[in-house]
Amino acid sequence: MGCCYSSDDETPQQRKPLITQPNPDRPLNGTDWSSANQPTARTDEQALLTSILTKTALNIIDVSAADSQGMEQHEYMDTARQYSTKLSLLSNSLSQKKPPPLPSLTSQPHQVLSSDLVPYSDVQQVSKIAAYAYSAISQIKVDAKEELVVQFAIP
Repeated sequence: MGCCYSSDDETPQQRKPLITQPNPDRPLNGTDWSSANQPTARTDEQALLTSILTKTALNIIDVSAADSQGMEQHEYMDTARQYSTKLSLLSNSLSQKKPPPLPSLTSQPHQVLSSDLVPYSDVQQVSKIAAYAYSAISQIKVDAKEELVVQFAIP
């Protein structure tokens, strides 16, 4: 069984399982329980549940009940004012930096979009030129003539 809480300085013998088996002769999954033993099995389950809840309640720390560091209302207001000042400075600096507009290829895009399509032969020619350029670039090889590491003399 797993354990509910452990620390690094505990040995495995000191760790206790979260659920202890009330009767070691019977398995916890209830495969051999008969209908006559169901009331005692239910009380065993209730006892196990109660012990688990008790152990859990002892190990839980209620952080909602913890008092804050004693800040008074005017300290909260000062902090909120500082944050809002910083936020307004950041928002003003971001609003002044507008992104550059997209490049305009034409001043009348509606005419370009409504014009005739580019002939298929032109598209084939551009594709062929692009393939030649790719082939040429992939065949470029650099032959190293000298070492790239050079000693610098410090005067």
